[in-house]
Amino acid sequence: MRTDYDKAILVGVGQGSDYIDLSELESLCQTCGIVTVGQITQHIKDPDVTYYIGSGKVDEVHALVQETKATVVVFDVELSGSKVRNLEQKLGVAVLDRSKVILDIFASRAQSAEGKLQVELAQLKYNLPRLAGNSGLLAKMKNSVGMRGPGEKKLELDRRKIHDEINALEKKLEKLKQTRDLSRKQAGSSGKYAVCLVGYTNSGKSTLLNTMAKTQEYAEDKLFATLDPKTARVFLGDDVQILLTDTVGFIDRLPHEFIRAFESTLDSVRYADLLLHVVDVSNPHHEQQIAVVNEVLKKINASKILTIMVYNKIDKGIAPKGGVGISAKNNENIDCLKSEIVCILKDENHSIRRDK
Repeated sequence: MRTDYDKAILVGVGQGSDYIDLSELESLCQTCGIVTVGQITQHIKDPDVTYYIGSGKVDEVHALVQETKATVVVFDVELSGSKVRNLEQKLGVAVLDRSKVILDIFASRAQSAEGKLQVELAQLKYNLPRLAGNSGLLAKMKNSVGMRGPGEKKLELDRRKIHDEINALEKKLEKLKQTRDLSRKQAGSSGKYAVCLVGYTNSGKSTLLNTMAKTQEYAEDKLFATLDPKTARVFLGDDVQILLTDTVGFIDRLPHEFIRAFESTLDSVRYADLLLHVVDVSNPHHEQQIAVVNEVLKKINASKILTIMVYNKIDKGIAPKGGVGISAKNNENIDCLKSEIVCILKDENHSIRRDK
């Protein structure tokens, strides 16, 4: 994926003694085709009212920009429109925040009509509070990271028209939700169980769907490789048939408006009979990633659904504690996972909701 920006300085900000890790932001940028050429971090007590980071640290970033000839500075926090403008004037290059980079990935990965509507809605909701006095910035950022996709032209409309567009998009998505609700009820009445794959982005959910369903859906070792839900029919034996759905991966500090924009798609999670929480056990931060996914599930009212913890990528030599350890890529222990699913779904002690 090519962008107007090729080389980036990453800026991480922590409070107190928080450990600052920019590896995930670097991966997000890499997914956008941006090469990291430098990193700068700062621990602060409170965000600076003008730049978020201190003015001295801004000078340090500016010096590194000139030294590396970077064309963009990416912050691992969410910035207000005024702080972006102040930073751009001071640094002389475009400034992005973490959320805008994620938006760009969403825009490039959405394929279905519904996925594109959801991305457009997320773009509008994110950019609406940043439009005031932003005409120069919008012109400068046209067609760049975070500004591509179906919502880019609408960002130049006035606030009233953008509100109208948001309302119209929400109505369209609601109609699609009603259609999906009908399909879901029909599937439930046919005796098929709804099972959803959830997990942190790039945990291997798409690969697991491919392995269990023997399909060839898109599965790439990149963040948010899957944006549109994919559903496949899987026969597990013992007369158990499931509809297995792969959903968009979760990520730390995903803005609330993004979750709201994808609310209709996440209905497949809310109304599932069973969740498979896929974890990349080889990731050194997988415990924190589990906590992030659990928090998102709580936000969308799906935290009480029966869940199997699926620890993926055991082929990399990491032994999980509890749950089911598998290698989706190497088809290792998949039969064990299928047996666990059958056991849970056929357990009469569990009240599987068949009338949802």
